[in-house]
Amino acid sequence: MPCGRPSFFLLSLLALFLSAIHPPGVSAQEWTRFRGPNGTGVSATTGVPVTWTEADFRWRVRVPGTSHAQPVIWGDRIFLPTATEQGKERILLCLRQEDGSEFWRRTYDLPTGTRPNKRASFANESAVVDARRVVALFVSSEHFWIRAFAHDGRELWARDLGPFQSRHGHGSSPVLVGNRVIVNNDQDGRSFICALDAESGATVWTLPSESRPDHNTFATPFTVERPGQPPELIVSSQQRGLASLDPATGAVRWQAQVIVGRSVASPLLAGDLIVASWGFGPKNVLGAFRLGGTGDVSETHLAYTLRERISYVPTPLHHEGRIYLVNDAGVASALDATTGRVLWTERLAVGEFYSSPVLAEGRLYCASAAGEMFVLAAGDTFRRLARNPLGEGTHSTPCLDRGRLYVKTFTHLVCIGGR
Repeated sequence: MPCGRPSFFLLSLLALFLSAIHPPGVSAQEWTRFRGPNGTGVSATTGVPVTWTEADFRWRVRVPGTSHAQPVIWGDRIFLPTATEQGKERILLCLRQEDGSEFWRRTYDLPTGTRPNKRASFANESAVVDARRVVALFVSSEHFWIRAFAHDGRELWARDLGPFQSRHGHGSSPVLVGNRVIVNNDQDGRSFICALDAESGATVWTLPSESRPDHNTFATPFTVERPGQPPELIVSSQQRGLASLDPATGAVRWQAQVIVGRSVASPLLAGDLIVASWGFGPKNVLGAFRLGGTGDVSETHLAYTLRERISYVPTPLHHEGRIYLVNDAGVASALDATTGRVLWTERLAVGEFYSSPVLAEGRLYCASAAGEMFVLAAGDTFRRLARNPLGEGTHSTPCLDRGRLYVKTFTHLVCIGGR
C-alpha cells in the first residue's frame, strides 16, 4: 500500500463503523429542546411509522406524577421533567432510550401556591440539553428555579429568579444559544427575559418587561441566522410583543407591539417571515412580519394577519413554503407562507388539541387530548394517512429521534417505531 493512502479495506471498515453509530438518514442529537431543531418541529430522521396499534409500541413506561413537558434526547438518554403531590415535589427524570428504564432522577420539594390552569400541569416546560449539561426549570409561586445537571445527574449549578405570579402557570421552555441559557420569565409580577452563563449560571444580561395581569406570554424563543447579518433571538413578551434581540447583549433590534391578550404558541420562522399568534382562546390572531427591520415594525413590516381557525396553544409548523396549523378544536389548515392564502382546512376530530404538530419525511404527526395521533401528508391538498392510538390522552408535543416517535401521555411515556 503506497504511503499515505489508506486501503479500501480500512475505508470500508471505517464506513461500517460510522454507519453503525449513525445509520443512514438519521440525524444525531437533533431533539435537544422544545420542538426540536431550533424550535421548528421538523426532523431529518427517517423510518418513523405511519400506522400502528398499541401492540406495536416499542415500549410504554409509567411516569410519576403529572407532566405536559416534551422529552428531549442526547445519546442514549431521555430527559423529562414531571411533578407529583400537586406540584409539591418536582422531578427531572433521565430514562434509557432503548427501553424507558430509569437512569436517575433528581427530586426537589417546592411549595406550589396558586394552581395553574386546569389543562396545564406543574411541569409544562421541556428541558434543554447539549453535550455537557441538561437544564430544567422548577417554577412555583414562590420560586423560579433554574438548575443545570451533568448527564450523570450531578447538579452543576442552581439559580432562583424569585417569585412567579400567573393564574395559568408557567409554560416557556429554556433554550441554549451558544454558551448562554435563555429564559423567558413573563408573568403578572416582575417580568423579564434573561441570559445565564451555561457554565456557572451567572447572569449575562437581563431585559425587563412591563407586566399586564393575565396577558402573559408562554412562548419559547428561537434564533435566526442569515448570511451577512448578525444573529437574532426571537422572543415574545407583554411589553414588546414580538421582538428581535441581540443574543449576546439582550439589546432590542426590532419589535412588533401587536400582542393583545396572551401569546401561548411559540413564534416560528417561515422563509423571510416571523410568524406569531396572540389573543384569548378562540379569538386568536396570526401575524407575519418581514425580517430586516429596526425599531417598531408593527406596521412597516407586517405582511399579513389571519383571524380564522388560528391555533391558541399548539405552535404552527413551516415546511417547504407552507405553514401548517392544528387549532385547539381539532381543525387542521395549510397556508401559503408568503401570502397567508389558505390552501386547505379540514377537521381532524371533535375534541381538544394542545400538542403541537411535528414533521418527518413529509408527514405531519398531530396528537389529540383524546389519545389519537393523526398522520397527515404535507402538501397543497389534504390527505389523512392514518389515525393511530396512543393509549391515553396527551397535551404534550411529540419528540422524534432516530426513527422513533416519543409521546408523553398523561401518565406514561410511549416509544413507537425505531430500528
